[in-house]
Amino acid sequence: MGLKDIINTVKEKIGNVKDALTGEDVKDKFFSSQNEFENEAIAEREFERSKKKLFSVNEWSNMPGITSSFQLYKSKGEIKFTNDPEEGDFIMITLPGKLPENWVKIIEIKDSTDIAEFTVSPSPQPKRTKLNRNEEEDETEHFFTSDATSTFMIKREGLVIYAYEIGKDEAINNQGEEAAGRKWINTLIAAGGWLGFQKIQWEKLTDYLVHNLELESYKS
Repeated sequence: MGLKDIINTVKEKIGNVKDALTGEDVKDKFFSSQNEFENEAIAEREFERSKKKLFSVNEWSNMPGITSSFQLYKSKGEIKFTNDPEEGDFIMITLPGKLPENWVKIIEIKDSTDIAEFTVSPSPQPKRTKLNRNEEEDETEHFFTSDATSTFMIKREGLVIYAYEIGKDEAINNQGEEAAGRKWINTLIAAGGWLGFQKIQWEKLTDYLVHNLELESYKS
């Protein structure tokens, strides 16, 4: 199936969903998991492990059942192999299938004794060189607009560790210069497969962050 066929399929499937097509359907999303431990000492130790998982973005690609891949990039566009994300860094998210890459920029990081989080926002792809290129480009290379944010958070309250993925102002990036040539493919991703896959993806991540995926082996 070529791109023209895909576009026609999208038009047919969501042709009556006017808000989605016009980018006016803005949503907030919230996914969470939790895990309770036997005592304070174990909870403190496991929270430090949760924090390591949270900031080890490149390793998210290896989660069981997750088919998207995540790659951290430095602010100037070089691949970052270390697990120390900083504000201004980028993450390239590759969804399954022959779909364009999606880019987000880390806009805020918080790290304290019992809570850690970072927030990202859709962005243009980072550029490795300024030669013959405008450093500030209009196109947001993501299926959501640049107004959207996603916060990945963990916190500990007593014996319980919580993990959250909080999506805010999620609107399909299919209007004007920001969408550029990605208008229909963004609509396909966001209004098609992504909305069904999003719940699986982020609930798997929050389970991973609080160690629910390895709970049985941990208890044994």
